[in-house]
Amino acid sequence: MKADDTAAAATRCGFVALIGAPNVGKSTLINALVGEKVSIVSRKVQTTRALIRGIVVEGHAQIILVDTPGIFAPKRRLDRAMVTTAWTGAHDADLVCVLLDARLGLDAEAEAIFERLAGVQHPKLLVINKIDQVAREKLLALAKAANDRMKFEQTFMISALSGDGVDDLRRALAAALPEGPFLYPEDQMSVAPMRHLAAEITREKIYQQLHQELPYQSTVETDSWTERKDNSVRIEQTIFVERESQRKIVLGKGGATIKSIGAAARKELAEIVGHPVHLFLFVKVREDWGDDPDRYREMGLDFPRE
Repeated sequence: MKADDTAAAATRCGFVALIGAPNVGKSTLINALVGEKVSIVSRKVQTTRALIRGIVVEGHAQIILVDTPGIFAPKRRLDRAMVTTAWTGAHDADLVCVLLDARLGLDAEAEAIFERLAGVQHPKLLVINKIDQVAREKLLALAKAANDRMKFEQTFMISALSGDGVDDLRRALAAALPEGPFLYPEDQMSVAPMRHLAAEITREKIYQQLHQELPYQSTVETDSWTERKDNSVRIEQTIFVERESQRKIVLGKGGATIKSIGAAARKELAEIVGHPVHLFLFVKVREDWGDDPDRYREMGLDFPRE
C-alpha cells in the first residue's frame, strides 16, 4: 500500500454535539475550536436557535461541531422546538460533549440534562468550562461528582474564553472520531450559509445593544446578498418583531439604535467576508411570528404542532 493510500485510510470524520444548559459557553467553545466566528455569542441565554455547525480539521481528522440550543424548561412553542432540536443533535452525533459551568456545578438544570442523557448511547466527554473562575479544589470535586453520576470517556477542564485547555480537547475529539473520508472541503469552517450567518450576527448585535429591553420575540432575515463589481457586498436584512412598541425600541430615538446595530454588524461582516459591506436594515412588525411554521424552517427548527 502506498503512503498516500495509508494517509487516506487513516482519515477520521464525525459529528460532535455540544450539550449543556443555556449560557454554559457552547457557542464560545465552538468559536474557539474553529478559530473563527461561526456561532453567535451573547450574555442573553437561548441565543442559539438552530444547529449551527462549525468545522475543524485537526491532523487527519475533520470534526463537525453541532452547537445545540441550550437545554432548558420549555414554555413557548419556540422553546419546545429549540429543546427538541438540541436532543436530536445529541442522538445523531458520533460523540457528545457535555458542558458544565464550573461556577454552577451540578445544579438543577445540569441534573435534568444528566437524567435525559442516560438515553443517549454515544460516547460522552465531560467538559468543565469557566475554570478560571473557580478554585482548583472545587473543580476536582465537581469532576468526581459528575463522573460518579455518569460514565464519561474523558474529562476536560477548559476556559473557552481564554482558550485554556481547548487545544487538548480538540486533539482528543479528533482521535475519538470514527475512520472515514472528510464530508466537507478542508478550508470550509461552517455549513451555515453566509446569508444565515449574517442574520445571526445582526441578531447578536440587537441583543448586545438592547439587553433586557427587547424580549426574544425578534428574528432577522437576510433578504438579499449582492456581490458588486467593486468587490463590495450589499446586504439587505429585515428585523421582525411582534409588536409596534418593539419596533420603536429597535429603531430608537431618531433611528439612533438601528444605526448603531447596523454599524456594529457591518464592521464584523466586513471582517468576515474580507470586503467592504453595505448593510441596510429594516424593522417590521410580524405578529405571532413565533407560531409561523415558515419561520421555524428558516431557522432550521422543526415546528411543534402542539
